[in-house]
Amino acid sequence: MAAGGKPPKAARASKARSEPKASGVHSGQPKASEGGPPQSSQQRILDGRAWAEFCDSLKRAGDVVLREGTPRDAFDRAEGYRYLSRLTRVALESFLEFADPLFPVLRRPAHETVKIGADNPDNYYQSAALSGEHDYRVRGSRGTVHYLGFGSYAGGYGSAGRRGQTGYLDASQLELAPGGRFEMILSSREQPGNWLRMQPDTSLLIVRQTFQDRGQERIAELTIERVGGEGGPQPITPEFVDRGLQAAAAYVAGTAGLFADWAEGFALHKNQLSELDPAVAAAAHGDPNILYFHGYWELAPGEALVIDVTPPRCDYWNFQLNNHWMESLDYRYHTIALNHAQVRPRPDGSVRLVVSHQDPGAPNWIQTAGHRRGTMCLRWVGAKQHPAPKTRVVELGDLASIL
Repeated sequence: MAAGGKPPKAARASKARSEPKASGVHSGQPKASEGGPPQSSQQRILDGRAWAEFCDSLKRAGDVVLREGTPRDAFDRAEGYRYLSRLTRVALESFLEFADPLFPVLRRPAHETVKIGADNPDNYYQSAALSGEHDYRVRGSRGTVHYLGFGSYAGGYGSAGRRGQTGYLDASQLELAPGGRFEMILSSREQPGNWLRMQPDTSLLIVRQTFQDRGQERIAELTIERVGGEGGPQPITPEFVDRGLQAAAAYVAGTAGLFADWAEGFALHKNQLSELDPAVAAAAHGDPNILYFHGYWELAPGEALVIDVTPPRCDYWNFQLNNHWMESLDYRYHTIALNHAQVRPRPDGSVRLVVSHQDPGAPNWIQTAGHRRGTMCLRWVGAKQHPAPKTRVVELGDLASIL
């Protein structure tokens, strides 16, 4: 899924125009002090309460690593704490550094060292803060990347209120000029030409660029601006920082809790892949063109997980391994995922994937990269049919007899 999160709507004003209406991430006033009236953000910054509560919230977020359904070994828990540190990093970038919807910036919210919700190793993710009160313009060149999709979203992991998609457009729907150049308007009001729908509560743009072959394809080069957004942002305010810290802390706890819930649910049926309800995927900021199968794998030394599937006609598909925290395993150094262009199919078009700790000497080997367990994901993009994969665990020594 990946790349979720909702920037705070409290925005810094443009020097070139009057200050737009701003609304906070949380309704009402900042939190009340114990037994007293609500404090203003300025008071909370001056007395340190804003920072102290942020730190206290991060400490409580660490409880997810110790909860009953998580692995009890030091390796998985160490990865859990690293995961929280990564979430904290991306949360501060999302809700403080790049949180201004008046001056949005396309940034990478998930990548080689920030991994969220079964992030796709073939994806180049980008996101930007939006506000449904404004219009935006994206300019760019299509490039040669295999799949390019733009989604507008409301809400975020850990935020109150509605969470889900408010509009979607992929490259097949774009009107392109010579050389692959294009311009797209993002707005709550319908526009001619390339238009990505927003709604009044839209707060986020997510761009998914999916490679078939990273070594041969070029990403789309993109820029974003608010229509009429001349000038530059004014200095930050106490309210902006206070609410940004609150939103960042909520994001860390909300993201970690959401995907821990998913992993624990998948673990009830180990070494199986089940279709994820599209409504659940949409609420987690998934791509509407993708049908997901998720599961939980766990293998002893000398075991292999065999996955058989006949892929449907589709734009793209892949299978990947993640750790317990739903972070993709380290694809920089290990083959932990294969896509439709990388697998070796059988003569009848079916594909057999083999997950194991040791090289099985078979095609389509998925490496576990030093992990004993974790989650896994199979996704079809643009498929009309969604065949379910079949899985079984076998002894590595018996693998040759079934290949």
